[in-house]
Amino acid sequence: MKCEVCGNDYDKSFTVLKNDETHTFDSFECAIHALAPVCDHCGCRVVGHGVEKDGAIYCCVHCAEHDGVTGLKDRVDTRGSHGRSQKEHAEHR
Repeated sequence: MKCEVCGNDYDKSFTVLKNDETHTFDSFECAIHALAPVCDHCGCRVVGHGVEKDGAIYCCVHCAEHDGVTGLKDRVDTRGSHGRSQKEHAEHR
């Protein structure tokens, strides 16, 4: 199937259903380019959770604050993998 972004005809292409529309891609890179929202402040693609306020999407709280948005928190689990803190995780290795 042919990728709708780059036109590559690839035997391992995949489809994504978004808002009742089917999209075909040959890589996650092309899918992100086509479907990921763009940060209203810095313009990068929001691949993670991001944050939203009044319809504006930001890649992080830092960018939201640059636009004067307050009261948001990043959705970050500060505990690291398996419920350990980052320090505990490093010591476990």
